[in-house]
Amino acid sequence: MLARAFANGLCNRLPRETTRTVGLGATGRQDRQASTEVALKKTPLYDFHRAQGGKMVEFAGWSMPVQYNDSHINSHMHTRQHCSIFDVSHMLQTKVYGRDRVKFIESLIVGDIAELKDNQGTLSLFTNTKGGIIDDLIVTKTDQGYVYVVSNAGCADKDSAHMQARLQEFKAAGHDVDLEFMEESLIALQGPSMAQVLQKGVGDDLRKLTFMTSVLTPVFGIQGCRVTRCGYTGEDGVEISVPSGDVVSLTEKLLADSEVKLAGLGARDSLRLEAGLCLYGNDIDETTTPVEASLVWTIGKRRRQAQDFPGADIIVPQIKAKTQRKRVGLISNGPPVRQHTPILSSDGRVIGEVTSGCPSPCLKQNVAMGYVEAGFSKVGTSIQVEVRKKAVPAVVSKMPFVPTKYYMGQ
Repeated sequence: MLARAFANGLCNRLPRETTRTVGLGATGRQDRQASTEVALKKTPLYDFHRAQGGKMVEFAGWSMPVQYNDSHINSHMHTRQHCSIFDVSHMLQTKVYGRDRVKFIESLIVGDIAELKDNQGTLSLFTNTKGGIIDDLIVTKTDQGYVYVVSNAGCADKDSAHMQARLQEFKAAGHDVDLEFMEESLIALQGPSMAQVLQKGVGDDLRKLTFMTSVLTPVFGIQGCRVTRCGYTGEDGVEISVPSGDVVSLTEKLLADSEVKLAGLGARDSLRLEAGLCLYGNDIDETTTPVEASLVWTIGKRRRQAQDFPGADIIVPQIKAKTQRKRVGLISNGPPVRQHTPILSSDGRVIGEVTSGCPSPCLKQNVAMGYVEAGFSKVGTSIQVEVRKKAVPAVVSKMPFVPTKYYMGQ
C-alpha cells in the first residue's frame, strides 16, 4: 500500500518544472515526441543512467533519472541504511574571484561569509528587495582564492543573471571581482556508510572533514575534485565536484563497492522531506521571506545588525514581530497529503496550504510541510488536512521528521 501510494503521487511532489516523462515508451515514440517538443539538457552521466536502467523525466529543463530498477521505497531505505549516488550535475556551480569576492557575495545573500573559516561553507539565501527568497544556495569560503557557490538547477538562469547584473555594478564602482560558471559535474554520495566507501579513494582523513567543510583532493586517482561534506538527505554525505570527463569513471569506481547504489529524483525528494529540507519552487520562493519559511538561522548575526542585505528592511523587523504565516511540519495518517492540499482548523476553516508531502518510508506515516496562520504553528497543535474533500486529522510536528545524522566530528 505504501509503495503504491508513494509511486502514484511522485509527480505531485517533484518541483513544478517536472511536467512530462521522457524515455519510458516501449517503442521509442515517446522519446521522439519529447525531442521535438523540448530540447532537454543532459548531464555527462545521461547515457550511463540509461544503461543502468534509469527512468528519465524532465526536471528543470534537464533529462534526469527518477528511479532505477529498484522501487522508490527500496532506494530510499538503501540510502538511509547504506549509501547512494545521486547525479546533481544539473546544479549551478560558480566560482567568485577577486579581492572583493566576499563583499560581493554578501551583497546578494543573507549569510555571514566573512566569519567562515577557510574551506567552511553555509546554507544561505539570495533575497530580493521585497524580502522574498530568490533561491537557496551553499556558499563555501575556500583557501584557493575564490568563493564556491552551488545553487539550484531550476533557478540557474535566474541566479546567473542576478549575479552578473550585480557584478557589473560592483565593477563599475571599482571593486575587484569576477565570476566563473563551472563546467564540472557534481555527484552526491549520501548515507551512513559514505565515509567507509569514500575513504578508500582519498588520502585525506575523512574524520577531519566535518559537516559543511570542503577539501580539494584526488578521488580514486581523479585529480581536480572538490569534496564537500553536505547533502540533501539528512544523512552523512558528500557532494563531489569532478571534471566532467571523469564523472562516469568516478561513479563506476564508487559503485564497485557493494554498499553503493544509484538513486534518482524520487528517493531524493522523499529523503529531503523526511529531513525537513525545503524544495525551491514548492516550499520557498520569491513570495516567502526567510522568517515565514522558518529559515531565520541562515541570517548571520552581523548581517542582522548591519541590515545590509537585500530586503533587510522587511526581513529584520519580522524576526522580532510575528509574521502572519509560518512554515511548519505536519504528520497525518490515512490518504497521502500532497502539494496544494488545504490545511484546516479544527472547525474546518482554511488556515493554510501544504507545499510538499509524501508517505514517509521510515515512519510509515504521511509527512508534509506547508504554511499556516501563525496562531496554528505551535508544535503539537491539532489541525486537519482536506484530502479528497474529506477532513483528515493531522498534527503540527517539529522538523526534521527523521533525525539528521550530519557528521560534526568525533
